[in-house]
Amino acid sequence: MTVQDMPRVRLHDPFWNAYRQLIREVVIPYQWEALNDRVDAAEPSHAIENFRIAAGQRQGEHHGMVFQDSDVTKWLEAVAYQLAQEADPALEATADEVISLIGAAQQPDGYLNTYFTVKAPMERWTNLAECHELYCAGHLIEAAVAYYQSTGKVALLNIARRLTDHIDQVFGPGPSQLPGYPGHPEIELALMRLYEVTGEPRYLALGRYFIEQRGQQPHYYDTEYEGRGHTFYWPSHGPAWMIKDKAYSQAHAPILKQDKAVGHAVRLLYLYTGVAHLAQLTGDAEQAAACRRIWDNLTQRQLYVTGGVGAQSYGESLTCDFDLPSDTAYAETCASVALVMFARRMLELSPEGRYADVLERALYNTVLAGMALDGRHFFYVNPLEVHPATLAGSHRYDHVHAVRQRWFGCACCPPNIARLLGSLEDYVYLQREDSLYVHLYVGGDLDFIMAGERWQLSQRSDYPWNGRIDFELSGTPQGGIFFTLALRLPDWCPAPSVCINDKAVDLSSRVSDGYCHLRREWRTGDRVVLHLPMPVQRLRAHAEVRQLAGKVALQRGPLVYCLEQVDNGPALHNLSLPPSAEFHTLHGRALLPQIVQLEAEGHRRNAGVATSPYQALYRHDASPPQASPQRLTFVPYFAWANRGEGEMRVWVDEG
Repeated sequence: MTVQDMPRVRLHDPFWNAYRQLIREVVIPYQWEALNDRVDAAEPSHAIENFRIAAGQRQGEHHGMVFQDSDVTKWLEAVAYQLAQEADPALEATADEVISLIGAAQQPDGYLNTYFTVKAPMERWTNLAECHELYCAGHLIEAAVAYYQSTGKVALLNIARRLTDHIDQVFGPGPSQLPGYPGHPEIELALMRLYEVTGEPRYLALGRYFIEQRGQQPHYYDTEYEGRGHTFYWPSHGPAWMIKDKAYSQAHAPILKQDKAVGHAVRLLYLYTGVAHLAQLTGDAEQAAACRRIWDNLTQRQLYVTGGVGAQSYGESLTCDFDLPSDTAYAETCASVALVMFARRMLELSPEGRYADVLERALYNTVLAGMALDGRHFFYVNPLEVHPATLAGSHRYDHVHAVRQRWFGCACCPPNIARLLGSLEDYVYLQREDSLYVHLYVGGDLDFIMAGERWQLSQRSDYPWNGRIDFELSGTPQGGIFFTLALRLPDWCPAPSVCINDKAVDLSSRVSDGYCHLRREWRTGDRVVLHLPMPVQRLRAHAEVRQLAGKVALQRGPLVYCLEQVDNGPALHNLSLPPSAEFHTLHGRALLPQIVQLEAEGHRRNAGVATSPYQALYRHDASPPQASPQRLTFVPYFAWANRGEGEMRVWVDEG
């Protein structure tokens, strides 16, 4: 597919415009400063300096994580999406300089990784289980594809192809090749994108090899561990995580035999994003079925209500079915970014509303919560309950923060947010044969070709605050064309309605797989109005989720809400929401302009007045605590921790 052939989506949406402007004016420049170690009071990155050293332009040692290169290439990918939206000669010139630097660091045989080039040149490709050579290669490939599609420039694409050709020579079933695969999946999904943009079948075959080789016996991680003399890279972790614990990296069994979401959450979701894309490209029914098994287990047994993934800090991983603690949740921002990517590929396999529902849940809640409203502070971990005093006193919360950080030594999340929000156009629509699916309600214009004719679909709304979405079709054909416009009906909406040219549509026979299928002869000027009423809904967890018994969470439209101390006072655990409470919406109050907040009459349990400085911790004669009325204020989860440090909780006692 050439750059000119790419479908054209132009977003101009009230909600997302603010974020897109933030990415353009704040996030990309800020992250560039961070990559160059010019942000005060932030952990140094050294990422750009590593490339200079690897290119022979500077003297020095490699610093940072073994995967530090990926911070640079994810930033480049975010820049590419920005340049696709709006010309910026200065930014493009900076990106071209970085690309030139990356090219200078590439080795004569195509190999490219600053850690191994600078620090351990004799150890290339000897520790796939623990190190991240193929992971970093994947992110470089993704950046190269995006930059080519945005600018038409091939310099980074050529670098990526040289690296991929080298990898293709090193890995495979041949007698002189390594039968290995990455400990941290990423290159699998990147190779699918590289194949699509180049048409080179070797790249598709290499991606398939990495996917199908995973988990085969004899186990490659054991083989290379033996070959290294039983050494490992992460001494503080030991070999258990990445070598002995095969489920940690989804290498415990071949893909077709896996039936449960296990291990490191980001690894899991990157891997299955690649598997789903491969299955879509090749029509492999068994691989598609494997993706559905993992999807079902993950979303029906291990997904947080906010779209977070990963219940524990140990291994940044999933635990077991129905284990979803709120206060120790890990829910890494990158995992929700990856979940959005996986959902997109599942939609391409089979456009079912349940995939888009989860995509929307993760996007509007955990992904957005990962970045402050100022674009300069970030969450790596996204808990659903925070008590700052306890965080300070207990090591079981060492991974949890009550305020966002300026940067991280392991800074995978900030550029991941930037590249996802920068590529939001790719997630809104899907065209299949004579159907056009609308997955997300994001204002903008889509140019598409149907039956050989050019059309434009405009979408306008005040989503996610308001559930009215207006569509209008325009095009050049003199007559009409039959095709299906499929509008997603979100699972949170109890009573959607549709009008075409001001005439109500009977939905009884038009709804399937979570979409309203409007098949008719469309003409220029046709208008569609979709109404998605947004009542405040109480969500209750499955009875097997023991941490959430007797609690409710609030959702309005796609947004999950939470309580914050700044609105409701301390000791949020003493607040409760009566079953009969009525909700009222508030607009743009306090420090959260343009954000809809919720209010309801609730109760606060009173602990009573202490009769001595040391009131008994437990009393056999204690009477039940009395409750007093208190008005409760809820804010969208994505907006918490923007008004200072304090308690927060999503799930509140009902009663």
